[in-house]
Amino acid sequence: MTVLEAEVVKAVRAGVAPAFVRRVLVRAANVLEIAARLPEGVCTVAVRITGDDEMKRLNRTYAGGAHATDVLSFTGTGSHVGDIAISWPAVTRQAAEHGHDEKAELALLAVHGLLHLLGWDHAKAAERREMNRLTVAALERSGIKLAPNRL
Repeated sequence: MTVLEAEVVKAVRAGVAPAFVRRVLVRAANVLEIAARLPEGVCTVAVRITGDDEMKRLNRTYAGGAHATDVLSFTGTGSHVGDIAISWPAVTRQAAEHGHDEKAELALLAVHGLLHLLGWDHAKAAERREMNRLTVAALERSGIKLAPNRL
């Protein structure tokens, strides 16, 4: 049996409790396809909710991008699945743009980051459809519905 534990650090003021992110990721880990890619036993993921300046620095340093992005994933080793960095300003902007609340957007980005850590990508249309399907399935476990056309 696999158990996912999530540590959440808020490096900026964000209108969400760390426990919310932990619950979303733990429930996402119960989707069969996601569970199948997690290490056996107890495994961990770390989430950092931060600002655009740090996201820009992380993106430039580790991904070669020159801009702040909404989410970045850093693969771990062994039982540590990896680290996810999420921009809180991007959460608020994208939630307003798509017409759902900040919690839904944050949950979406956390699950998106977890899927990347486990090897999913969205470079091709078929990959994008599969990631979207898994994201919706994972969010449904927490009762979260996204605005129409978000994915």
